[in-house]
Amino acid sequence: MTDRDRYRAPGELNGLLSLALGVGGVATLVFWIGGLIQNPEQALRSWLLGFIFWGGIGLGAIGLLILQYLTGGAWGVVLRRTAEAASRTLPLLFLMFLPIAFGVTRLYEWPHLPANDVTVIQREWFQTVPWWVIRSVIYFAIFGVMVYLLNMWSAKQDASKDHEEAAGWLGRATAFSGPTMVIYALTVTFAAVDWMMSLEPHWFSTIWGLLFVAGWALSCMCFCVIVLAFLSDKVPMNHILGRRHFHDVGKLMLALVMVWAYFNFSQYLIIYSGNIPEETVWFIKRTSSGWGYVAWGLILFHFAVPFLILLQQDLKRKPKKLALVALFILFMRLVDMYFLIGPSPRIGEVAGLHTPFTISWMDILAPIAVGGLWIAYFINQLMKRPLVPVMDPFLENAIEHGHGH
Repeated sequence: MTDRDRYRAPGELNGLLSLALGVGGVATLVFWIGGLIQNPEQALRSWLLGFIFWGGIGLGAIGLLILQYLTGGAWGVVLRRTAEAASRTLPLLFLMFLPIAFGVTRLYEWPHLPANDVTVIQREWFQTVPWWVIRSVIYFAIFGVMVYLLNMWSAKQDASKDHEEAAGWLGRATAFSGPTMVIYALTVTFAAVDWMMSLEPHWFSTIWGLLFVAGWALSCMCFCVIVLAFLSDKVPMNHILGRRHFHDVGKLMLALVMVWAYFNFSQYLIIYSGNIPEETVWFIKRTSSGWGYVAWGLILFHFAVPFLILLQQDLKRKPKKLALVALFILFMRLVDMYFLIGPSPRIGEVAGLHTPFTISWMDILAPIAVGGLWIAYFINQLMKRPLVPVMDPFLENAIEHGHGH
């Protein structure tokens, strides 16, 4: 038996793939039939919620891959194949983006602003429907190049004849990751501005892109922890994953929770101190008419509670308990995305300072629909390659590190 065969994914994943595909397929069918009949505009907003949440995991995986190549830590060796599989869901994410691209004029308010609006005048060449679609395609193309190269070099490393050749492919990926991290952060920033910040055409934030870089990295890290915890008691990962591996990724989860909170507080502090009406209205909407409870919920359950829990060293060394914390944070990531989308103005509505808190059945079904299809595609990709980079020069050291004290 070769190393590639020895480290294949367990057969239990086949059942999960079928379940996810079935749930996602049925939910998608019900969502679009019911949504288009009842309220197409709401259907698009809800689909954006599902796309931006699950897409954040897939796109965040690119950032994690780059980060683990740059740091060279043992955690990156055991997590790499999970992140690679998540990154290879990019073609599916592009297909899921198509309803948003075709429905841009029914989803965003800015195409309907009058010609004398200051936003239209200032962004005349930038914020047009054709150019918005072209930019979105460019974002996917840039992400696609990153995914292709990082996954190709990883596959070539597996096929290497010896560790010297494998080290060459590892060095190429590491050298590529330095400048690519900057390009990745800039691409995420522009994508977040176009897809999310433009929901509020008169509002802007200079820290918006960093919120999504950190938030998507946190989403992907939590998802990877859940996957690794599921695999930790199954062959072959039960012989690879150790307590220290989970301790390491648990510390990274804690760091990303803190970074997310820091960026959000920084955004609030900058806008509060500036006290410019065009900026403050965004927070006024989200701290009144029921949305204030969601804001406090994010402060408590997206930051304070996970922060205090993840300070415990023993918990971070227990895969199942750490996975429960990761699942809870993932749920709060979904709440955070809804907090960003929900209060934004709808087409034809009179702009105001207060937007009543509402939630549609489509807001619940869309993440289930997108998630089912995405998870099925992810599992399919995960099963195509060994669960660890079998020819990585640091694999043995990474395994020994995980089982240390």
